[in-house]
Amino acid sequence: MRPPQAGGDITHPGTRLSTHYRSKTVAAWLALLLGSLGLHRLYLRGFGDWLGWLHPLPTAVGLLGLHRLRSLGQDDMLAWALIPVLGLMISQAMLLAIVYALTPDERWDARHNPGQPVTATTWGPVFAAVLGLLVGGGVLMGTIAYGGQKFFEWQLQDSRAVPLRP
Repeated sequence: MRPPQAGGDITHPGTRLSTHYRSKTVAAWLALLLGSLGLHRLYLRGFGDWLGWLHPLPTAVGLLGLHRLRSLGQDDMLAWALIPVLGLMISQAMLLAIVYALTPDERWDARHNPGQPVTATTWGPVFAAVLGLLVGGGVLMGTIAYGGQKFFEWQLQDSRAVPLRP
């Protein structure tokens, strides 16, 4: 484990965290609204967080699948494989919004604002958690239903293509 850089934090070794206050409310809403693009990670861990920069890639792959579905129709097998990636990226962003919002203030400030006094949050993170649960649950159920439907349609299609022996 490398020692933290100047202004760094033990929980995120190798990343440079400034002394700026990291709001739990802002982090939860960033995860909720733009989490599939990784902006919540960049807000919390800085621009040196390589995982934050990777978030747009699978989101773009899922959006490509959505574009293919709209332009080529429901029978496009590549669109079927790509669309669940978008659903999973949105679902993971909603999960992180819920986790950020429900983290106790003391633990949040100890991890993201070390050395600063604990700041009590109000209803902002609670609303983010509720909305994240609604959106995330709906998107995850839709992703599973879409993937399952296409899987069983392909199984049925493959069984019709194989001739039965007399």
